[in-house]
Amino acid sequence: MPLRLGSVLAFALMVAGIVWMYWQRVLLARSVAGMTVQVAAVLLMVWARITFGRRSFHAAANPTSGGLVTTGPYAWVRHPIYAAAIYFVWAGALDHRTAVAVAGAALLTMGAVGRMLAEERLLVAMYPGYTGYKARTQRIVPFVV
Repeated sequence: MPLRLGSVLAFALMVAGIVWMYWQRVLLARSVAGMTVQVAAVLLMVWARITFGRRSFHAAANPTSGGLVTTGPYAWVRHPIYAAAIYFVWAGALDHRTAVAVAGAALLTMGAVGRMLAEERLLVAMYPGYTGYKARTQRIVPFVV
């Protein structure tokens, strides 16, 4: 399967996971701890988006020109926007503790991992410095994964 097609399908999985959780009313956390994680995830996403700048979003994996971003949240994780989405849905899923919630969060996570892998292959080809950045920065959880 071509890389860009795979990334579009992965994006569709992410959307399906969020929409499924929303329709099943298990997306938003009910506990203070879950809501705190979700607020932090939204703040991380906003911080990452501001740090990334005016670069556009693409449904298919498509690294943008303008240089490799390694500041802000990108200094801690390679994919802070995907990480924020994963943190957000898992906070809801773990708060609701249902198979439906876990299934939705798993869909989003599978899609996000697919997107990350596709983007990383393209970034290595586009930015020679990405290999070193990848070696010193975790994918979604600082110091862990």
